[in-house]
Amino acid sequence: MAKATSKFFCKECGYESAKWLGQCPGCRAWNSFVEEPITPAAGSKPFSKNSSSRPTRQKPVLINEIELQKEDRIPTGFKELDRVLGGGIVVGSLVLLGGDPGIGKSTLLLEISRNLAAESKKSVLYVSGEESLKQIKMRAERIANITGDLKFMTETNIENIVETVREECPHFVVIDSIQTMYTDSVTAAPGSVSQVRESSAQLLRLAKENGIAIFIVGHVTKDGNVAGPKILEHMVDVVLYFEGESSGSLRIMHGQKNRFGSTNEIAVFEMDGDGLHEVTNPSELLLSGRPVGASGSVVSCGMEGTRPLLIEIQGLVVQSAFNLPRRTANGFDYNRLNMLIAIVERRLNLEIGKYDAYVNITGGLRIAEPSMDLGIVMALISSYMNIEVSDDIMVFGEVGLSGEVRAVSNAEQRIEEAIRLGFNKIVMPAYHLKRFNDRNLKDCQLIPVRNIREALQILKK
Repeated sequence: MAKATSKFFCKECGYESAKWLGQCPGCRAWNSFVEEPITPAAGSKPFSKNSSSRPTRQKPVLINEIELQKEDRIPTGFKELDRVLGGGIVVGSLVLLGGDPGIGKSTLLLEISRNLAAESKKSVLYVSGEESLKQIKMRAERIANITGDLKFMTETNIENIVETVREECPHFVVIDSIQTMYTDSVTAAPGSVSQVRESSAQLLRLAKENGIAIFIVGHVTKDGNVAGPKILEHMVDVVLYFEGESSGSLRIMHGQKNRFGSTNEIAVFEMDGDGLHEVTNPSELLLSGRPVGASGSVVSCGMEGTRPLLIEIQGLVVQSAFNLPRRTANGFDYNRLNMLIAIVERRLNLEIGKYDAYVNITGGLRIAEPSMDLGIVMALISSYMNIEVSDDIMVFGEVGLSGEVRAVSNAEQRIEEAIRLGFNKIVMPAYHLKRFNDRNLKDCQLIPVRNIREALQILKK
């Protein structure tokens, strides 16, 4: 029987099969198998017992024998990004940065490389498989002056890159992007499942064996996921996503996976002609364009990790021109919006379900936590009844099916953020009031509500 020259791989989880399958046995994804040719690496052979090329065997050690030093984390020059990473770049880590085309991934990594070379006095190697050296220099001159030990190289062959890294011994390496890289051990085209997996595996070994921090850029699909096999995200230590509207200036980075810290933190950047700049006070930026004297506009507070963010919620309720009213949610869960509309109609006897309803979270953010429920409800009611919400009111709380306003986590941080930005009235769940009775809140009035009917009375005042 002729030996098979190709195998089928699942794009989602990397499961291998000798034949095509409609559903992956590993992750249960449908139509995810792609065919890739398999060819043994040139000159490859199993290691013999006395072979001199056998890799060095590592000895097991006790936990007390492992030494950690402050130098194990390298600051990026962006305090916001350091918080997302858990305190800085970990030595010997492999970080995957994904994002839409043109969102600013290469610009961000170039600025990080510049900061590491100029401020931290680290040696950096920037490898590009998409741009020429002249293109990189044009972008670098537009951002800032490059100083320090920062070297550039255009290469797509992984073996050549690994050899160069071993010769230069840099502290930090950037690979832009992993989809353009290829290895001689695989005959498939660059960007295929086999090439991405094998190239990433070699970079992973390079990072762990030599203590080099490596950032790799990954393209994303139309669904917003990193292109290539899902196993790529399992191999790396950190997965970061860079998001934002390409037509706007706001960029948001959040962690999808982080072996060295929390995945709930976000970093906010602003893009201008000089490159990316971190935003240390995103709440003030998100509220900068808030309309004055308009109904349907409510300020609420969401938590992204340990950071409270004051966000403007915009609601619009208009007469429907069709028998089936429209529902649109931008930055908020569509199904939860339908649920909140049903609660308002049932518990407040408002015929809001017959109208078209639109909800928008400003700034391009996506908020999934239930603490925004009360803000959504008040924005919809404000638009429906054409009642203006006072500019000095901040609202937060979860709404249940009975119309009750339930407690949420991190209430103290939300209230402190609202006071810092000048809000004098805070509408919140009644449960939290007992914790603030004996505190001096600097002329800030806490308004507890037990249900959405009490919140409606606040709007009518």
